Amino acid sequence: MPVPGSSPDPAAGSASGAPSRDPRVAVERAFRDERGRVLASLIRALGDFDRAEEALGEATLAAVETWPRDGVPESPAAWLHAVARRRAIDRLRRERRRTGGDAALAALPDERSDPIAAVDAALDLPVGDDRLRLIFTCCHPALARDAQVALTLRTLGGLETEEIARAFLVPVETLAQRLVRAKKKIREARIPYRVPTAEMLPERLASVLAVIYLVFNEGYAASAGETYLREELCEEAIRLARLLAELLPAEPETEALAALLLLQHSRRRARVDADGSPVLLEEQDRALWDPAAIAEGRERLARARAAERSASRAPGSHRLQAEIAAVHAAAARPEETDWPRIVLLHGALLEIHPSPVVALSRAAALAMAEGPAAGLAEIGRVAAAAGGALDGYRYLHSARGELLRRLGRAEEARAAFERALALTENAAERRHLERRIAEA
Repeated sequence: MPVPGSSPDPAAGSASGAPSRDPRVAVERAFRDERGRVLASLIRALGDFDRAEEALGEATLAAVETWPRDGVPESPAAWLHAVARRRAIDRLRRERRRTGGDAALAALPDERSDPIAAVDAALDLPVGDDRLRLIFTCCHPALARDAQVALTLRTLGGLETEEIARAFLVPVETLAQRLVRAKKKIREARIPYRVPTAEMLPERLASVLAVIYLVFNEGYAASAGETYLREELCEEAIRLARLLAELLPAEPETEALAALLLLQHSRRRARVDADGSPVLLEEQDRALWDPAAIAEGRERLARARAAERSASRAPGSHRLQAEIAAVHAAAARPEETDWPRIVLLHGALLEIHPSPVVALSRAAALAMAEGPAAGLAEIGRVAAAAGGALDGYRYLHSARGELLRRLGRAEEARAAFERALALTENAAERRHLERRIAEA
């Protein structure tokens, strides 16, 4: 939810992480960084997604009105939560006066006594982690998989309906209907807001892993807006992946997902240039890569391998992707990258997770291993096999443009980049493509 009158760079002037003294910046930052945590807590308290979102929206508008006058509170997130809760209670009281019912108001838990804490203690889950509860609520098996992922991206990740629709390659109206149906199902079926017991965890794990991964992906390369890299989404996904790995230490894919995200995020400082535009992997300054994140990623990847051996399980999709990221992390210079191994790993991933996007990634790796002509031919085969499913996928066209540029086919390269540009709604990515068009 954009804040009225806010700056396009909400973090400007506040690199330290402390609350900004600029009221507009502080409101935008609090909403962006704390939305998932505050909304998750409100959903638990109110038992209703729509009520929680309305209350948080009212609190955010109140902040826009009062913070310039009264000053920015020491804890903007706590202020938003308190005001949102009061607004929700006021709304429920008005409804009670109109209808004579008080069930919704009576259902509000007393903040001094939280019955969910007993469940958390039994599961050894940190008390108060409403975000993890929210993921498992959204990923209840009563909901369809696409609805599970979309609802969590909307509520926890803070993605707009339009952004999620682009990620799913479906019309906005279709996605909006899925969200409405999912929230109605949770409300009418009284799906409990909690982390399920240990024996119920595995049946929801695949959806939960998918949600965390998609939240990270939106932060890693934002589908729209001014900023290419949204670090707060990446870091939230990493935090949840770590927590999930602690909750299910014997499950290889939880450690593998945490490893994958850490290894990918380790490149964050090198992935954008001075004006925020994306930098291709082979052009990045590897001295800027984060060695601590790489070390933790490698350690978690080793634990995932050990857990697979212990359970006599074949590698899962997140483990294979983490292996690919680890190969990149091992190369001190681009020319030292073991591209043949990356091609093989993509092939293994394609066997267990066949999709046009994975096939396209393998084609890009093949181009690095065997040359741009081989990669371009493979991209053509992938696009033909997809039967038009990738026509609206901007990375297909930008990948073709790169390979055509390297082959000296300037006119075709410009056409491919222009097609990618037409499909891109991220301002930083548009600047990158415009440069490529000019350079082709």
